[in-house]
Amino acid sequence: MTELLDFLRSTGFYNIGWDNGVMIAVGLGFIYLAISKEWEPYELLPIGLGVIVANLPLTGLLTEPIAGAGYQDSGLFGIIFHYGLAFWNFLPPIIFLGLGAMTDFSPIISNPKTLLLGAAAQVGIFLAFWGALVSGQFSLAEASAIGIIGGADGPTTIFLSARLAPDLLGVTAVIAYSYMAAVAFIQPPLMKLLTTKKEREIEMPPIREVSRLEKLLFPSIAMVLIILIVPRSAPLVSMFMIGNLFRESGAVPRLTSASSNELLNIATIFLMLTVGTQLSAETVFKVETLLILALGLVAFACGTIGGLLFAKFMNLFLKEKINPLIGSAGVSAVPMAARISHHMGQEANSRSFLLPHAMGPNVAGVIGSAVVAGMFISLVTS
Repeated sequence: MTELLDFLRSTGFYNIGWDNGVMIAVGLGFIYLAISKEWEPYELLPIGLGVIVANLPLTGLLTEPIAGAGYQDSGLFGIIFHYGLAFWNFLPPIIFLGLGAMTDFSPIISNPKTLLLGAAAQVGIFLAFWGALVSGQFSLAEASAIGIIGGADGPTTIFLSARLAPDLLGVTAVIAYSYMAAVAFIQPPLMKLLTTKKEREIEMPPIREVSRLEKLLFPSIAMVLIILIVPRSAPLVSMFMIGNLFRESGAVPRLTSASSNELLNIATIFLMLTVGTQLSAETVFKVETLLILALGLVAFACGTIGGLLFAKFMNLFLKEKINPLIGSAGVSAVPMAARISHHMGQEANSRSFLLPHAMGPNVAGVIGSAVVAGMFISLVTS
């Protein structure tokens, strides 16, 4: 009888708590949204699976290795988290390599003004950062990790959180991806509120054709200038631009293919599963988590508003007006935010085709959030 009781106490059924059950339900919810609603499936599906695994008790999967301790019975996800994120933090830059190999900079090169829209949309990051600091609940490093949610860039959020506030990694990453998935619900009301129907009807001419030389020069020059200005942005910016140079050179099709397919897919699997495993019940059920959720929403909304209002401000001085809807794409939720700008434009004017124009601030937002991440790292670690 004693042996039977000991066995029962060693099972997950005996040790699981109500809070673990709630988080398992959350993981199942993510899986449902990924499969049934197709909300960010490549992110939310593995994150949901990771959440479930993290909340199954006594697995040992989350045990991190201890430096210099010899052989250890470390957990699979503990090892990935320790070396892939907390210690070496190499998985997000690999994601950026793949994204660079898939990115076309033509919209930015043909209309450099869109860089300003991408920069303006980063205002949400700083508002959330100061909001977190003023609340008195978070340190400078934690406020930086929370603020970067406003960039609506999952890999950047993961990179910065793992570097500065690993305890918040799971929460900040999931909130960032959740708001990215909900862009179709968050942005349209703000776009209609802050623009007139006449502004939404503005037609923009087709972007000019960009030469191959321009496509080769832009990432090279941008990489050098950005890293010289913000050296700590180098891990993300350099890999993003290197991936793009692979693509535009045309000389290394196998490297381009590997970067945008095999490497990107493998890194996504490990990264998203590991992020999900950071959402254990003891991590999530805190008052601070609700505050981060609210600050993340404010950051994302303010980023959208910043891009819209700056586009309207630019129109005060431009002879050839831009449709302010493309400003909302500066939050860098690629390519969802650009598609929303396009759909809203077509809703107002069926002849309007904003997608290529919106991709400019959309890609600029990716660069902008990576630069801000580098600034935060410099600020906290200096």
